[in-house]
Amino acid sequence: MTRPATTGTDKQRQGRRAFLAMMTRGKVEPHEDYGFFGPDSVTWKVWSYPTSLTVGFQRAVVIEELDPDLIAAVDKTHDIYKRPRTRYDRTLRYFAMVAFGGSRETSNVADVLVKIHSKAIGTEPYGGNRYDANNPASQLWIHLTAWHSILVAYEKFGPGPLTPEEEGRYWDECATAAELQTCSPDDVPRTREGVRAYFEQMRPQLRGSEIAVQAMNHLLQADVMLPPMPLVARPVAVLSTRALRAGTISTMPRWMREISGLHQRRITDLAIRPLLWIAFHIVHISTRFQLALLQFISPMTVPVAAPILLGVPPVNPEIVSPAEARARYGYDKPSEAHRELRARQAERVFGEGVSPSDEGLVESEPILGLRA
Repeated sequence: MTRPATTGTDKQRQGRRAFLAMMTRGKVEPHEDYGFFGPDSVTWKVWSYPTSLTVGFQRAVVIEELDPDLIAAVDKTHDIYKRPRTRYDRTLRYFAMVAFGGSRETSNVADVLVKIHSKAIGTEPYGGNRYDANNPASQLWIHLTAWHSILVAYEKFGPGPLTPEEEGRYWDECATAAELQTCSPDDVPRTREGVRAYFEQMRPQLRGSEIAVQAMNHLLQADVMLPPMPLVARPVAVLSTRALRAGTISTMPRWMREISGLHQRRITDLAIRPLLWIAFHIVHISTRFQLALLQFISPMTVPVAAPILLGVPPVNPEIVSPAEARARYGYDKPSEAHRELRARQAERVFGEGVSPSDEGLVESEPILGLRA
């Protein structure tokens, strides 16, 4: 495997330089290729709208916590409490790379993610079952929750529903993206009805446990993910994050709200929709505004999304499949990757009773940014 030569700090500096260059000279580094989707994809249409990396992403990470295995891993590290901004920035960059990044760098990060997840193993505190972040079922839950949430936010606070043909393509593209994780693309529903059936199937397994509710409320406070700001700007930030919270909750079905204790009046659900629709429409009509907002909430994501938002063509205008990219760059399928490392981590945790190693996390910093 080719090791990246840059450090996380270098990447952050590059992001700041790229943003300043875009704002002053309109220059941006092109991707190597179109990655796995390209400009005619429904993925680019939906994920490039400002609802995606705001309400859509917040909805995804909040709902995910209802899975007992996932919240057990989250609660064990407490990273969302200790370093929420860098955790948000790294995760957002990863999702943006899947949607918009070049095939080489995205294949690399998908491979490293398996290593990162090899550390997220243990025993779930309420049921006593073992959990493993690389478990295909866990990965499918994360994947579908993200892609569904991005679409829900786009439909409710953006341009509205896709056409039936577009929606079919969207779920086909969701299955393509699943090839970058340990789950099988064959398990990805290809229709809205299939997605609804999946969430109904998951419903009995979801739990509004104490640690899940705590995490959900924490992640709904978007201000914990924002950088320090002057006193004069804080009232605007407070109003904005409260609006995002209300918007996110309004997209959640009643049964999810009930089990997680997220109570919100129906009048709030109704009132927040036009307010956020107007706000996102204003952001969308100005690319510079979109980039400025992205720089504020996730600076590491700017170099990934900027070429798409600015219409900068890649060096090679080619779209490849994840399988083609793995063959070209020498990576294993995620479900088969790094079996020895995963076995060593399992032996450390379940056999020796010690903490897993940080292998993978360290390697991820040049790609996703610093952890601290």
